[in-house]
Amino acid sequence: MAEQIYLLYGTESYLIQEHKQKIIEKTLKPGDREFNISQYDLEETPVEDVVIDAEIFPFLGEKKVVIAHHPTFLKAKPDKLPFEHNVDAFLEYINHPADYSVLILIAPYEKLDERKKVFKQLKKAGELILCQPIREWDMDKWIQSIAKDLHITIPESVHELFAQEIGTNLMALRKEIEKLALNVEKGGVVSRELAEDLLSHSAEASGLKLVDAVMEKDLGRAIKLYKDLVKASEEPIALIALLASQFRIISQVKILKQKGYAQNQMKSYVKAHPFVIKMALKREQAFTNEELNEIIQQLAETDYIMKQGYMEKELAFEMLLYRLIHIKKKEIV
Repeated sequence: MAEQIYLLYGTESYLIQEHKQKIIEKTLKPGDREFNISQYDLEETPVEDVVIDAEIFPFLGEKKVVIAHHPTFLKAKPDKLPFEHNVDAFLEYINHPADYSVLILIAPYEKLDERKKVFKQLKKAGELILCQPIREWDMDKWIQSIAKDLHITIPESVHELFAQEIGTNLMALRKEIEKLALNVEKGGVVSRELAEDLLSHSAEASGLKLVDAVMEKDLGRAIKLYKDLVKASEEPIALIALLASQFRIISQVKILKQKGYAQNQMKSYVKAHPFVIKMALKREQAFTNEELNEIIQQLAETDYIMKQGYMEKELAFEMLLYRLIHIKKKEIV
């Protein structure tokens, strides 16, 4: 009976798609999939209509798959709909499912109400598959898995770029790795240069790269990164806010580390994603507390200069980068 009803729930759409596809492949022969898969949106269709479909014999073949999206009645506060779901009819079906139908419920919600009778019955009679976003420490495993699936190799030294640019969104990760696979031969290796060129760039990731350029005292790279961001319509004032945010996190992490806090304890004090804290821990080693304080002060002063109109924004930002790099060189100007 566990193989007749599935509940895929959680907010990670990639995992939902992966599990759905595996269930379909396990249930139906390739030639039967065109006619024996039906899909419903339970925000538009009453669940009793889905039950009726599930109870009808397959048009062709021995099995059919019925997919029902958005079972809002599983939430603690169901959405208001122009109709009411007949949950009792659905409960009856859960207890006596058709042996020729596989019903897949897809609930893309962060939380379900596990106290509800319908959830408890699904748990008892069906198979529940949690599809939550992955943790940042699982990124390496997923990058390797998707790369293997696409017959390419992505060295571990390049993995950090994916985490910086994409975060833990598996669907986005898959798309970016597919894009890289199109640019290397089957069995090929993705270079860092190719990954830097082709990965979709976020402003936050570029902010981290600016931090790295300051850390490495590379003024030319810092200005190039800045000009690329301007071309992408990023405002200098917004970039200062982004840099200030990154350096504040680095400073906070450094102070907490000096006080003996472990990485997993820091998330209670630093309002940032665990990956950002992890990256800050790597970067804090390159700065003293005094350097970080001076950098944050320079950012605040440049922000004031720009907002008051005392200097043209692009020039003010380039001069800021020059000063930040000289702070790192112990040559505060």
